[in-house]
Amino acid sequence: MQIEERAVGDRRRTRPEGQDHLGEGDELLKDKVNSLVNQGHKKIVLNLADVPYIDSAGLGEVVRTYTTVSARAAASNC
Repeated sequence: MQIEERAVGDRRRTRPEGQDHLGEGDELLKDKVNSLVNQGHKKIVLNLADVPYIDSAGLGEVVRTYTTVSARAAASNC
């Protein structure tokens, strides 16, 4: 799997490619989001249009991603 990334205004768009599902072992998504957050990006769009299936582990990773970005954004606004 690869994750395409591009800037759109002040947002970063990410899109998983080359995989027919998002699920267990999606460390690449976790690493990409952590990298963007560590670079100071607060607005990240996860485009899953080309991912036809997400299992429970993949859904957990999407939720973890949201929580990570939200927590970092809230902490930087203090």
